[in-house]
Amino acid sequence: MPAARNPVTPDAVLAPLVGFDGNCYRLGYGGGYFDRTLAAMKAAGTAPVAIGIGLELQRLDSIRPEPHDIPMHCIITESGVQRRRTGQTGG
Repeated sequence: MPAARNPVTPDAVLAPLVGFDGNCYRLGYGGGYFDRTLAAMKAAGTAPVAIGIGLELQRLDSIRPEPHDIPMHCIITESGVQRRRTGQTGG
């Protein structure tokens, strides 16, 4: 165990995707870890840029986001970068 605690606040996070939609919402691996962490960081005023990383074949019409889901700022696939539209809520 370190003698001193020195937490780091990232400027950006990379989130793996199981699926994603055109509004930059992501499906993860079911634990909700990224959404809870991003929500806590946003509440603390330290929200990082959230970038989803996946493959175009993971694109869905909609993931049917729930109120606790946080959209990514952008999604990167082999086809390019999809950015969240201006005016979208969340994240």
